[in-house]
Parts: sequence; structure tokens; C-alpha cells
Amino acid sequence: MEVLLAGAGVLALCAAVLPNLLHERALSMPLVLLAGGVLFGLLPLGPPYGGGVLDPRPHGDVVEVIAELGVLVSLVGAGLKSDRLLGWRSWNSTWRLLVITLPLSICAVAFLGWWALALSPAAALLLGAALAPTDPVLAGDVQVPAPHNEDGRGADNEIRFTLTTEAGLNDGLAMPFVLVALALAGTATTSAVPWLLTEVAGPLVIAVIVGLVCGWLLSWLMFRVRHERLRLGEYSDGLVVLAIAFLPYALCQWLGGIGFVAVFTAAATIRASERSHEYHGVLHEFGDQLERLFVALALLVLGVALGDGLLADLRLVEVLVAVAAVVVVRPLFGALALLGGTTTRPSARAIAFFGIRGIGSLYYLAYALNHGDFPMADSLWRTTALTIAVSVLVHGLLSGPVMRRLEKREVRQLED
Repeated sequence: MEVLLAGAGVLALCAAVLPNLLHERALSMPLVLLAGGVLFGLLPLGPPYGGGVLDPRPHGDVVEVIAELGVLVSLVGAGLKSDRLLGWRSWNSTWRLLVITLPLSICAVAFLGWWALALSPAAALLLGAALAPTDPVLAGDVQVPAPHNEDGRGADNEIRFTLTTEAGLNDGLAMPFVLVALALAGTATTSAVPWLLTEVAGPLVIAVIVGLVCGWLLSWLMFRVRHERLRLGEYSDGLVVLAIAFLPYALCQWLGGIGFVAVFTAAATIRASERSHEYHGVLHEFGDQLERLFVALALLVLGVALGDGLLADLRLVEVLVAVAAVVVVRPLFGALALLGGTTTRPSARAIAFFGIRGIGSLYYLAYALNHGDFPMADSLWRTTALTIAVSVLVHGLLSGPVMRRLEKREVRQLED
């Protein structure tokens, strides 16, 4: 018990200190945590600390719960930072990525899983669905940093806004593909023709309605209820973040909708209902602290697992698929989706490249493996974990310098 408490204390310190220590440096907090976990996992420690004790494969239910909570909290943050009126033109880059990049990426990774890894069609589709969503938890360096930001990184920054809103929505839109993978594995029932209605259109409509209703009710409690003692916006209490995360999600899941989409919609609705209120900053600060804690927990544990045997039977072809998913599939289809749009070429290249994979992939993989029987599950775990590690490494090293260079160039162009 003492060791667990000490570990929790170290995690909290890392989550508090590393963002400030690494500010405007080449290294990112996720990269440092992952590397630290790998190094710890490589140490020749005896039981109960070694021997794959943190291997996610026998603890899929725990991984699912922790990853689910991390994604929910991060979706609230993404929604509260979406400070731009909803519309086809204003969100054009986001819609393009969701409609074009997401399904094409799923198909491409699924093909690689089937052709290169020799996975069954169901397992290959699951791999594609798990690796398709970009991550709202790990992408802090390339997203809108906070509400009311006036340093050029807010809603007017096309790169940050697009990556923030894309990550807020595509975590939920991958779920129908996971359900189809479960159906192909023989653990769920669906058919090809009504699939768009039963697994996509219907749940999506439910999610949007639940998110709008919950968002309106919560915003009323925050800003417009007459009794001052009930008006949550009068207090500096960030715990409301948990209400925004849990209430729409639970209600939407109960009604058969896509819970992640409902949470983002609720948060974005709250933001749109009262854009200038300083309470958004309170919610963001508390949510950001929770996000950092989940990042520290997830990546440190993943790093330990990687160093302590998760990759023991790793094949070269799994490495190639993981690298291709990060540096080929996402940039290719991201750039394709943005062709002909209003985004400038440098911004489009940055948006296409920074498709960071992370905790959402762990959630979908754990969810599917907990609810279905997929062959070659170990290969799915290795490929997914390695893809996250590659993404953390590549994007962690490049996101800060690239974003600073692009934003300085935009400032110079405005001054000229």
C-alpha cells in the first residue's frame, strides 16, 4: 500500500511540475512520462513490481475504465475551448477531417492489419477503428490552450481550432466501426443495409440532442438561474467539470446514443451560451489538472508495460504498421481531406500531420476485447501500444517547435 501511495504522489508531482518545466522545449510531458515508464519497466525488479504486473492484457476492464474517464474529462475541455460559432464554413476543416479522413484512415489501417499482420477481418477493422481517432488528452501542444486566449492561439488559429474540434468529435464517431467489428466477430448483431441508421445516424442524433439539452440545462444553472446561491458561475468551483462529463454521457449511453459526442456537444453548448464569462477559465483550469493526471497515469503505466514484456513477441511487420499509421496514413488522408479548402497550405500540412494517437485508442481496444472474442489479441495490443508510443515520440518532439514556427510566421505576415 505504501508503494502505491508513493507512486500516486510521484504521478501528481509529475503532472504538476513537468508542463512548466518543459514549456517551450523540444520535449513534451507525454514523451518524458512514456520514456520514464519504459526505463522503469526495463529495470530487473523482482515480484511484485516486475514480471508484467502492469501488462494491460489481463487487466482490460481496468484499462477501459481509466481510459474512458480520461477521454470524458478531455472532451469537456475540448468543448469549452471551441470558441467559434458552429457552421459549415467556420468548421469546414473539421467537417472535412471527420467525413473524409476518419473513415479512410480506418479502412487503410484495417487493410494493413488484414494484409500485413494477417488479422481476421473483424480484428483488422477493430485495429483501424481504435487507431483512427485523434486524441484530445495528449494533444495539448497543438490545441487551443484555454478559453479567452488572446495570444493568437485561440479560435482564430485554424490549426489549433481544427485539431481541438476534430479530437472532440472523432473519439465518438469511431464507436460505430468498433460495433461493426464486434458484429463481424460474432458477438453482436447488425446487418449491412440498416447499419447507417442503427449504429450511426440514430445514435448520433440522440447524442446531439442529449448534448444540447444537458448543455442548456447546465449553462442555465451556471449563468442564468435567478437564485445567486444556486448560480454555479458565481463560485470558483471546478467540480462542475465532472457533471458536464458524466451526466450527458450516462444519459446518452442509456438512450442508446454515442456518449462521447454528447459530452463534447454539451461542453460546446455551455461555451456558446455565455462566451465571455470568466467561469469558463475556472472550469478549464480544473479540467486541465485532471487531464494531466490521467496523462501521467496512462503513459507511465503504458511505458512500464512496454519495457516489461508487452513487446516481447514484437514482429517487424507490427512496427511497420504502427509507423505507417502515424507518418503515412493520417498525413496522407488528412492532406487529401483539406484539398480545395480555405486552409492555407502550411496550416493544412500541420493539421494533417498532427493526428496524435493516445488514450482513446486504448479505450476502444480494451472495450472491444472486453466485449468480444478476437483472434490475435496480443498482436492488437502490441500494435496499438506501439502506435501510441510512436505518436508520442514523433509528435512530442515536433509539435512545439513546428507550432511556434508557424505561429511566428503568421504574426510576421500580419505585421507586414
